[in-house]
This record gives sequence, structure tokens and C-alpha cells, in this order.
Amino acid sequence: MTRGFEIVSYEEFKKTLGKDLSDEAIKEKYNNMKKPRRATSLSAGYDFYCVNDFTLSPGESIVVATGIKSYMKEDECLSILVRSSHGFKYNIRLKNQVGLIDSDYYNNEKNEGHIFIALKNEGDREFAVKSGEAFAQGVFQKYLIVDDDEPVQVNRVGGIGSSSK
Repeated sequence: MTRGFEIVSYEEFKKTLGKDLSDEAIKEKYNNMKKPRRATSLSAGYDFYCVNDFTLSPGESIVVATGIKSYMKEDECLSILVRSSHGFKYNIRLKNQVGLIDSDYYNNEKNEGHIFIALKNEGDREFAVKSGEAFAQGVFQKYLIVDDDEPVQVNRVGGIGSSSK
């Protein structure tokens, strides 16, 4: 396996995306999950699809659980970006500007590598996304390291901030 996307386990999905839903509704959403895919044959980005509807009023922000995890080579990362049209039309931004998914995030012990995307509405009108609609995109990239790199031998256990000391 070189790189790709997987749907998180049912248990992880239920924990993060099934709040306030019946078991039947959770199963239906889980079974209808779509893995990210490119919109055209020359698209660089893989569209991420919304699992639960959401609406952002101007100034509001949200953290969106995607139900997706990603595996890749050790010298690659996955950049998460807002879809261009959402930035242009609605002034939607990632709260952290660019999401960066490292290869060792995959299957970490805390959340399986479940990808979360934090959005903020910096515009002046409401932004709504329905279940099944594309709302963000991921681009795989190779990265380089310096000649005298001295990596720290720490295993990742979670997500945001888990690799900082």
C-alpha cells in the first residue's frame, strides 16, 4: 500500500459522528460514507465529503469530523485545504490555515488517525453544507529533510499537539 484513504472503524465513527443519533441512523450514515476522490482526471485534490449537515454564520467556526483516515509513505504528508470556491464565494478558511496530516498519524492509538477539519466563516453570509457535499480537499505531497536531520524518537499517540513537548 502506497497511499490512500480508509473509513474509520464503526466504533470511532459512532464516538465522533453519532452523537444524538439512533443506532439505526448511525449505521445508515456509516454505510453511506464516501471516501475522498478527485473531481476530474487532472485534479490534484481529493474532495472530502460532509457526513453531517452544518451551517456556519459569519464569524462562527466548527470542527468537522470526516470519518476518514489516510495512509501514505513515510516521506509524504497530506495537506488539507478549503475548496477554492468556498474561499472565493463565502470567505471560508481553515482555522489553522493549512491542515497537515503526517504519515504517522495513521492508525494512532488515540483516534485511529481520524481526520478533523476546522473551518471558520470569515465572510458576511451564511455558509451551509449538506451531507454528501464536498467541503474540503486533500493533496498528497512528498517532503524533504535536511542532511543533518536529527529526528526525535517519539511515537505519535494522537492528533493536534500530540508531537509537541
